[in-house]
Amino acid sequence: MIQTNYNPDVLSCLANLSNDEVFTPPGLANDILDLLPASIWRNPNATFLDPVSKSGVFLREIAKRLDKGLETQIPDKQNRINHIFTKQIFGIAITELTSLLSKRSVYCSKTANGKYSVVDAFENEQSNIHYKKLKHTFSDAKCTYCGASQEVYDREDALETYAYNFIHTDKPEKIFNMKFDVIVGNPPYQLSDAGHGRSASPIYHKFIEQAKKLNPRYLTMIVPARWFAGGKGLDDFRSDMLNDKRIRRLVDFENSNEVFPGVDVAGGICYFLWDRDNPGLCEVTNFINGNQEKSERTLNEFPIFIRHSKAIPIIRKVLAKKENGGKNLSEVVSPSKPFGVRGHHTPSKSGIPCYFTQRQGLLYIKKEELSDSYNLLDKYKLLIPRAPIAGQTDFSKPVGFYYDGNTRIAKPGEACTESWIVAFAAKTQKEVISFKSFLFTKTFRFLLLQTVVSQDVTRGNFQFVPDLGKYEGVYTDELLCKRWGITKEEWKFIDSKIKAVGETANTDADE
Repeated sequence: MIQTNYNPDVLSCLANLSNDEVFTPPGLANDILDLLPASIWRNPNATFLDPVSKSGVFLREIAKRLDKGLETQIPDKQNRINHIFTKQIFGIAITELTSLLSKRSVYCSKTANGKYSVVDAFENEQSNIHYKKLKHTFSDAKCTYCGASQEVYDREDALETYAYNFIHTDKPEKIFNMKFDVIVGNPPYQLSDAGHGRSASPIYHKFIEQAKKLNPRYLTMIVPARWFAGGKGLDDFRSDMLNDKRIRRLVDFENSNEVFPGVDVAGGICYFLWDRDNPGLCEVTNFINGNQEKSERTLNEFPIFIRHSKAIPIIRKVLAKKENGGKNLSEVVSPSKPFGVRGHHTPSKSGIPCYFTQRQGLLYIKKEELSDSYNLLDKYKLLIPRAPIAGQTDFSKPVGFYYDGNTRIAKPGEACTESWIVAFAAKTQKEVISFKSFLFTKTFRFLLLQTVVSQDVTRGNFQFVPDLGKYEGVYTDELLCKRWGITKEEWKFIDSKIKAVGETANTDADE
């Protein structure tokens, strides 16, 4: 019998490890490098930096391309390899472990001048893959460079601090004392911030901002797509990205498993090409279930990034109607904690009826323990969960948001905890029921979807849903499509992205 042995690339195996420092599969690394102009691989003076090297895959694949591209200019194989590894490719490892892994992957040796190193031009163990163990610089319990929590990351010397070299300096150009033509990488995505539960804050944007300070010719990184519309502390970063005309390519995956098998990144993954010397329109490529759609457009038409090109004409039509003077529901939906009550508040035996979590239902809270600063208590209220799609991170699949099982109509005199927000309040139950029919339409929930990249839905996510002003009767998709001029083809796209109310099966959001 003939037995076939399959020896997978170790970097492909490492890429399947699930954590906040996701390893990059070689195939994906090459897809990202394909964004760069082909001429750069024939340039013996071009310099490359991976400031967040984990497995060394980017440096390794860059070296392969340069090895082929420089064959005619540097014919001798060893001389060519020596030139590439000593003069052209550089890395900054994110931890001591990944510095060792990167060196093994790039030089085939633990040390740059080791017996088995592919390079014979390094005079000592030091290489172009830099790593220095650093401590965070804490002020007011936060790191001044990356925002890391002192409670979580002020550790003993034996433990990894995750004080990443590239972003823990005011002068990143001093690390190698040189400029780079290309900066490429897959930065760490988040750090625990010692908040409630498994709270974490994004960190990937800091690597992009630091890379821009070096002013390379090209910058390309792969990061979570949550910056499109959400994320803690990402508002300024999102604005900068959307208004930066040097972002010429943006490749978007709604399902992170399409690029990182077995790794679940809520809201999907994207990578981009920033081209310093050639500003212009951005070519946007959306990957949905293996299919791709391309469009060329500006990124800043709206205050958030609309990932689907097909959604843009629908949003334009709806906004052009200027319903109720152009108002939208972000002005109507309540803020978080509409009555100032936390989700884990201890119920009372009597007092004001209050909806706690969906499982707890209607309990009681003392009157002095709540506030009514939004004048909602004496009205009928449509309560909707703060996290209506808890458990769903793959936005390539239809989304439901709201249905009878996870919404409540609260009567006058009834309140709720922060597990809920008030979608609409009125003096009569009839008006609230009418608004509920509007909420349950696919068209409404499709407009909401364009701003959602995580399980939490807050008032800001309703910015594309118009406030109709007066709510009466029953709203249907047929009525709304006619009212806003939505075509059959556009409705087909809406229908494909949103679950019918009866088929919604999202996990209830209980805290």
